Amino acid sequence: MLLRNITAFSALILLCAMSVAQSQPAQQPPPPAASAVNPAAKQSGDDPIPQGGSFITRSNLVNVIFTVTDKHGKFIKDLKQADFRILDNSLPPKEITGFESETNLPLRVGLLIDASNSIRDKFLFEQQAATEFLQQTLDPRKDKAFVIGFDEVPTVEQDFTNDLDKLAKGIRGIRPGGGTAMWDAVYYACRDKLMKEPETTTVRRAIVLVSDGDDNQSRVLRQEAIEMAQRAGVIIYTISTNLNNIVDSGDKQLQMLSDATGGRFFNPFKLQNLTEDFHEIQEELRSQYSVSYKPDQLVMNGQFRPIVISSANKDKKLSVRAKKGYYASTH
Repeated sequence: MLLRNITAFSALILLCAMSVAQSQPAQQPPPPAASAVNPAAKQSGDDPIPQGGSFITRSNLVNVIFTVTDKHGKFIKDLKQADFRILDNSLPPKEITGFESETNLPLRVGLLIDASNSIRDKFLFEQQAATEFLQQTLDPRKDKAFVIGFDEVPTVEQDFTNDLDKLAKGIRGIRPGGGTAMWDAVYYACRDKLMKEPETTTVRRAIVLVSDGDDNQSRVLRQEAIEMAQRAGVIIYTISTNLNNIVDSGDKQLQMLSDATGGRFFNPFKLQNLTEDFHEIQEELRSQYSVSYKPDQLVMNGQFRPIVISSANKDKKLSVRAKKGYYASTH
């Protein structure tokens, strides 16, 4: 009798437990960490895309940053709107809404340094050159920068600051090791740092990326990283750590990223040239023009629209460098 009562009581407890479990919602997995970069995106591929491009979203206004040099490569900083000819999809703009010679804007610079195993033997020199670049480029009275080291994930070694000592310490704190998630680093730097930094005035946003370009860990696509840079209005300068004197696939990726954002690709033949490349970036950041315009016959069809900016005076033999175009939004 006692045994039957115990058995019945145990069965009752089991039924109650099952009833409670069914009445509660299934436990949801925790959300991804705030530092994760689009974890649902696919691995970057090698599908070709047009070199250069920005994305217009719900706007018919195009903004272009460009630089002008003479035949000796010297930056020309005193030109006017009338000195340029602009073609958008082979047509002059419907209306030019703004033109400025932006030679002294406050800078917001992200320094992204590849900390993967593939660049371990060059790492110390890269740190030294990057430190020298920031010390020579930033004016602590108005400029700010941040430092990110990246292998499998981007790590903020020093957040936005105008303190040169803190930036140098951040660079020295990077330690090489692991794979390369370059596209993730670019995406994160644009979306979570440069786009979210509050500003009360017009600034120039730029990224200086030092890498071999061989991405093998990113969760965002190359196209997604480029689009995010364009949305943030960021110019990206890339410096290759490939010293083989042969342009490889990584160099082509870096070149594409710079072209797409109106920046510049540097391929030093030896480590000592890194310092010269950083110096050229510094000078260019202080020697740029900005033009805003409304394109003629703009159709929001997702098609690529090339941009050509040239000197109106062919006798001066000036060279103009800007992004090569943009994709008209389908929205």
